Amino acid sequence: MNIAMIVAGGLGHRMGQDIPKQFINVFDKPIFIYTLEGFQKHPQIDKILVVCIDGWHDVVWAYAKQFGIDKLNWVISGGNSVQESIRNGVYHLEGMCDNDDIVIIHDGIRPLVDETVLSDVIIKCSQYGNAVTSLPYNEQIFVADDDVSTIEYIPRDKLRRVSTPQAYKFGKLNWAYHEAFEKEIGIYGASYTNTMMVELGERLYFAAGSDKNIKLTTKDDLEIFKLYLQSDKIGWLK
Repeated sequence: MNIAMIVAGGLGHRMGQDIPKQFINVFDKPIFIYTLEGFQKHPQIDKILVVCIDGWHDVVWAYAKQFGIDKLNWVISGGNSVQESIRNGVYHLEGMCDNDDIVIIHDGIRPLVDETVLSDVIIKCSQYGNAVTSLPYNEQIFVADDDVSTIEYIPRDKLRRVSTPQAYKFGKLNWAYHEAFEKEIGIYGASYTNTMMVELGERLYFAAGSDKNIKLTTKDDLEIFKLYLQSDKIGWLK
């Protein structure tokens, strides 16, 4: 069984909106519904779990019904951080998943998840036990010596950009979150499942990525998303 866990617990203050950014309507549809549709349409996704903010559960269910997201099985509350929210989702699945079931974790504000990317994440996870969406780094990376200068760079051929979706066999994922929260490893700051896994000593495996798979954090991101929706191919964004 393949279960998608959509993390939609953020407040989105950088968007400057009165409602959480995942619930902002774009062309008469909330952002998180675009995200859910990518998983709803994928033939290898069996069920969907949404982790969201308290007080918005009924809104999620109502929109899911309106837009035909019938793979949605659970809506649960998030925590005070993204790691607490994912942990809540993992713990909720205890007793409902076998160790070899695959859990695909994805940000609710990445609404342009590609079918081929999602397929590759599932395939790689089936082979190796985990898989993280990744892309080569195309920019030059320098290490700041102080606020105004540098004398060191990192060769970009050794770097990969990792985002979501990322997939894990449930048994290992469940173990990892119990271990991490009991020992306070990889759960603070900007930590995510992938960074936590590495801090726990696990090896991660790369899957295909897409530059189109943007995270909607700012108003500029929202405008780019609208452009993608209005055109199948925008040459200058590739």
